[in-house]
Formats: sequence, structure tokens, C-alpha cells
Amino acid sequence: MGATTDRDEFVRLTDPYRRELLAHCYRMTGSADEAEDLVQETYLRAWRSYDGYEGRASLRTWLHRIATNTCLTALESRARRPLPTGLGGPSEAPEEPLRAPATDAPWLQPLPDALLDPATVVAARGSLRLALVAALQHLPARQRAVLILRDVLAWRAPEVAALLDTSTAAVKSSLQRARAHLDEVAPDEDLVVEPDGAADREVLDRYMAAFENADMDALLALLRDGVELEMPPYLEWFRGQKDVLRFLEARARAKRGLRMLPTRANGQPAAAMYERDADGVLRAHSVQVLTRHGREIGRITVFLDPTLFASFGLPEVLS
Repeated sequence: MGATTDRDEFVRLTDPYRRELLAHCYRMTGSADEAEDLVQETYLRAWRSYDGYEGRASLRTWLHRIATNTCLTALESRARRPLPTGLGGPSEAPEEPLRAPATDAPWLQPLPDALLDPATVVAARGSLRLALVAALQHLPARQRAVLILRDVLAWRAPEVAALLDTSTAAVKSSLQRARAHLDEVAPDEDLVVEPDGAADREVLDRYMAAFENADMDALLALLRDGVELEMPPYLEWFRGQKDVLRFLEARARAKRGLRMLPTRANGQPAAAMYERDADGVLRAHSVQVLTRHGREIGRITVFLDPTLFASFGLPEVLS
């Protein structure tokens, strides 16, 4: 009875932090799937050591400490998760067939807003944007942890040093290097948060309507001058209104009858696209995350992975 009571108490006290920890593990790994597994491991480790928790730190801090160590251990044997834009320059042949996809690469994944509570999404919106999570993947794991703990969770340098078993001076130096490297690989404009749900939905609705109707004029009106389009697992990506529109036009006109549903990922507007198969059945095709700049789209990240739909709470087939 005592063990059951202790476990019930543990669950009651720690469960409110689960979704916050999921966001933390996602920033560290760039994978929603891995993040969920690591949160499970975090709770298992926390339960095993719960008897030794004496309240010297807040429960939230204690759980984040365990989660960070769990992530660092996992990342020792994992390659970073990039997006195509982080691997080379843009393609200049939008009408040509794409090369074979790099399906063996551990690509960055989107994080469905549905997996987080609204308060976590609002509080963490800037730190979950795809551009920042992709940029974090360029940092060594411990440097990544320092940046997240200091700049996202607002830990003090001595707290981070204690967690990583290093000096406060080393933490400050690591943070400085991490920030400098982030400035090199992540455009500032992609990291800016524009908290405007109405504008997000307006741009998303226009994008979905333009795509479903193959209305290239409407689509062009949405695209920013330097818009970028990428589609993991394909290595090719495109930059600029002209090339992005030429790529989309060649495919949108050939795929009449597709459907798009609104969703959200990484605190950003997103669309789930369904494509008709040979039997006329609408099947899951891709999740497309939009980076909005004002009333325009600055980046379109198309995740060509139908298995993602389940984590968004979406069916793989539409009736």
C-alpha cells in the first residue's frame, strides 16, 4: 500500500511538468519521437531516485536536470538532425525531377502543438520555432544544453555548471560560443516571434486555398522575395519567389483534387496535405510548416512523412 501511495504522489506532483519536459527534450534532440521516449526515461529515472529527492531544488529544476542528463547520454550515439537548408546550397532546377530521397538520414522532425499544453506553446513559442531548433542541431550536445538551460530556461550559470560538472567560467565561455555560432547559422528574422494567431490563420487559409485550387497568382502574392522551400528527406531545396513558384506550380497543377487541413507545429501555422491515390482515396502526404513574415510566407518546410499524421491527431485517410 505504501509503495502505491508513494507512486500516486509521485505522479500527482510530477505529471504537470510532462509536456514542458517534452519541449525541452525536443529542443535537445530535434525529434518529437525521441523526445517522447526520453521523457519516459526521465520519469523512470526520477521515480527510481525519488526517495533521494530532498527538496534542495524545486521539483521542476530536479526533473529538468534528469531530463538534460538523459538527453546528453542519448546524444552521445546519435548524429545531429539537420534540414536540407543546413547541408548545402539551393537547387537551381525547380522543374527537374528530384533525386532519390535520403531516407537513411536522421532528419529534423516537427513538434505538433497538440502534444503541448497551450501555456507551454505560448511561453516557449520562440524557442520551438523550426529555424531555431534546426540551428541548435549545429551545436555540440553539451553546448546545446548550456544554451537551452541559460537562454530558454533562465538557469543561473552556477546551476548549469553544477549539472554539467564543470566550472561557472566554462559555462559562460560555452554560452558565448554557442550564441556566436547560432548567429552564423540562423537568420535573425527566422527566430523572431510574431504572436498573432489571427494573422497566422489568415495566411494559412490563403495558402491552403491557393494550393487546393492551383491558383499560382494567389500563391505568388503570399511568397516573400527570399522565400525558401525545403522537403526532407529530399536534399534539394529552393530559394526565391521565381524558383519556389516554378517548383510548386509543376506539382500543384498535376495534383488536382488534393485536400489540406489546418494544424500547428512548433508554434507556427501548418497544413496537413492529403493526395488522391489511383483509386481516388485521399491519403496522408505531408505536413507543411509555414514561417510567416507579416502577411507573407518566408519559409515552407514540407515534411514528406505520412507517419507524422498520427502525432498531429490526424487520420491517414480522409473519407
